[in-house]
Amino acid sequence: MNKKGNAITILLADDDPDDRMLAKEAFVESRLRNRLEMVEDGEELMEYLNGRGKYSGANKRPKPDLILLDLNMPRKDGREALREIKSSPELRRIPIVVLTTSKADEDVIRTYDLGVNSFITKPVTFEALVEVLTTLGRYWFEIVELPPEKAVVS
Repeated sequence: MNKKGNAITILLADDDPDDRMLAKEAFVESRLRNRLEMVEDGEELMEYLNGRGKYSGANKRPKPDLILLDLNMPRKDGREALREIKSSPELRRIPIVVLTTSKADEDVIRTYDLGVNSFITKPVTFEALVEVLTTLGRYWFEIVELPPEKAVVS
């Protein structure tokens, strides 16, 4: 829930089925009241965000309030997806947190240059993942003021 009491949607883009399963379990454990959606790569992420393919028509999903993005995925990696999202006027305000196994300085610098909001190296234990997700939920939905969805600035 955000500060206004509205349900929030978090979209996780990660190609590793074990990581997706652990994230799902960690969300339950963290007791954050939100909706978790998952996609398997950058192509599916962009289909979800743009309401294309299996996410069109009656299967269209809610716009996410936060994207958790893995960098190393097939078809379209997280860097390419990040560039595409941040260059889109309709999508660029969605906060994106890179959640990846990479610790490379180059990845940190490059993703911040592309407009990522935060960069987090995936924790190695389940307990640490629960703690990270709990902290992320609190920060993005209880502390930070996000722009209204339909805000227009001239």
